[in-house]
Amino acid sequence: MSRQVIKGGNDMKKINTDLFILTYGAIVAQLVKDYENAEEVNKQLDKMGYNIGLRLIEDYLAKTNTGKCHDFKDVADKIQNGFRLYMGFTPSITNWSASNDEFSIVIDQNPLTEYVELPDNLANLRYCNLLCGVIRGALEMIQIEAKIWFTQDFLRGDANTELRVKFLKKLEDALPVSED
Repeated sequence: MSRQVIKGGNDMKKINTDLFILTYGAIVAQLVKDYENAEEVNKQLDKMGYNIGLRLIEDYLAKTNTGKCHDFKDVADKIQNGFRLYMGFTPSITNWSASNDEFSIVIDQNPLTEYVELPDNLANLRYCNLLCGVIRGALEMIQIEAKIWFTQDFLRGDANTELRVKFLKKLEDALPVSED
């Protein structure tokens, strides 16, 4: 038997991306079956993303050898880089608030939604809510509490997908409660 050799890394990357997209779609479809309520599915996707974010930040910090963020604009740059590193695209960081504590992540072409059409009965489903949870979990691990939500969603007819990120507070390191 002979092995087929895939020429060029782009073919393999496309296969990996498609596999990820289809796997994510299967997860969302199973959640819809299990919960039958779009709001509950949104909560579950956020929860899954949060747990991924708690672990993904360690890998990100190891791969990028990144130091501490000096301000929220630095945080936004790292989030943008994380999308490039793990999702294969670079979103735009825009719409900063006057106090620089809030910004938008604009995704023009979201690969997660490439093969997706939402039925009318799932109009409230935030198909990519996992992304909100990932960002929230990763930020919490670096001692930042933030709120992340959708302001636009391509699957709902908007021109693109936009997430809003708002800094809430700096978290303090907490020591575990003693058992004494």
